[in-house]
Amino acid sequence: WDSIKTYSMEQSFNAVNATPYESEVFVSIPESSIYRSKTILKRSFIYTVKDKEGWIKVPIGGKMNVKDLSVAEQTTMRYEIYDQLAPFINYKERGLIATTVGQELVNKVQTNQVELQGKDIKYNLWFDAKTGMLVRKKESAAGVETTTELSDYIKSSYGILYPSKMIEINSIDKKPVTITSKLEVNKPLETELFVR
Repeated sequence: WDSIKTYSMEQSFNAVNATPYESEVFVSIPESSIYRSKTILKRSFIYTVKDKEGWIKVPIGGKMNVKDLSVAEQTTMRYEIYDQLAPFINYKERGLIATTVGQELVNKVQTNQVELQGKDIKYNLWFDAKTGMLVRKKESAAGVETTTELSDYIKSSYGILYPSKMIEINSIDKKPVTITSKLEVNKPLETELFVR
């Protein structure tokens, strides 16, 4: 994990009675920068956080309207830098405190539960006791609780295993969203991705 400097991810989001959408994520961990595009019905919305600022680009007519993201939206995106791969990466440097909670059965699998507590966020993580893979993640932030079941681990070309399928439910929408992902690690990122 320490050798991961950049990554990109292609994701598809599908839920019952909702318009499916595609997303591309590009992350530079050393620069604490993240770019996320959400394409819904052939219309792309671009969210970016770099350094101490964050913005959204919204397509209006033939051009892009650029607006600042709120501090809360920027904070959420900064957590996503790590959430996309594994929320436990660099947890101490990010100000999170880890506590071992104990063992629990999750979907008939024996797991080890760990809690990460931060200023604005709390994670509960369940790792398969045999494989060490993360099988469930519960995130509490800004009054919203999101539970994610992670499965279908595959090996990236870089050699790390990642969940190619996740099912996510949050306390507001209460509808399961199926997310499929494809990951690339340490590929060069285009600098214009992080230009306002």
